[in-house]
Amino acid sequence: MKLTYQEFDLGGVRTYPLAGRASKVRHDDFARPLDKGADVPAFLASLPNVLAAADFRAVVVAAQQARDGGRAIVWGLGAHVIKTGLGPVLIDLMARGFVSAIALNGAGLIHDFEVAIAGATSEDVDSVLGPGQFGMAEETGRDLNDAIAAGAAAGRGLGESAVASLAARQPPFAHLSVLCAAARLEIPVTVHVGIGTDIIHMHPSASGEAIGAASLRDFRYFTSFVANLAGGVYLNWGSAVVLPEVFLKAVALVRNRGISLEGVTTANFDFLRHYRPDTNVVRRPVAGVGRGYAITGHHELMLPLFAAAL
Repeated sequence: MKLTYQEFDLGGVRTYPLAGRASKVRHDDFARPLDKGADVPAFLASLPNVLAAADFRAVVVAAQQARDGGRAIVWGLGAHVIKTGLGPVLIDLMARGFVSAIALNGAGLIHDFEVAIAGATSEDVDSVLGPGQFGMAEETGRDLNDAIAAGAAAGRGLGESAVASLAARQPPFAHLSVLCAAARLEIPVTVHVGIGTDIIHMHPSASGEAIGAASLRDFRYFTSFVANLAGGVYLNWGSAVVLPEVFLKAVALVRNRGISLEGVTTANFDFLRHYRPDTNVVRRPVAGVGRGYAITGHHELMLPLFAAAL
């Protein structure tokens, strides 16, 4: 067919009355300005009932209902949540009953450990990589590897080993440490690592046997947490790869055993949208049994807002 320049005939185009159309946004969904002196509930009520604002409120309600109903709320935390100074906010939520268990990646463990013993963390990689000093803080490598080796020998998981070691040590900044709070409040912590991904694996004291055995035990502990998520909430904060993969495998094991996850709510909070959290946290695990949400924003803003809402 050979085509030519010819305008499309609009003479027969059909329209309909606007009032008869189903609209996704109505005036009563709109945001409202805040009055001076308004509190957090008023702020939440002022948000538009649209997209991320509606999703944010839904996750808040799910967490509140889970706590009030005695259901599990499991947190998966990436390292940036710890190193952006949010430990005190998390500790407060732990004390208020909004945290049933915590899963960390290896970097999250390291940052919280350094906060506990030194009150500081997060080295300047650009300035220390060239001279060959990156990751070589003596106490971090030695003490964590020793704790993991001792814990593995005693049949503990990696998280439990670090928690027990810090609790016995009573470090000077324990009040800022999520791990120390976990020891005090008896909240289980698991740590999930890939060998070679963390700075403590660069130290001569690192034992692949101990790290592997302890982290595998933690995977099985974590799976038992996931098995209790019917009517509960799983929150993935800032882990783009490791914890979403671990969560999906735990869900697979739970489903394999025929354990129901009916009514589960999952949410991924991060400052970028990534494939694995969207797929392995927000979409696949809740298909047919629950709801999943993706909330985009910086941790240092979103986590304090979420805590204030709770």
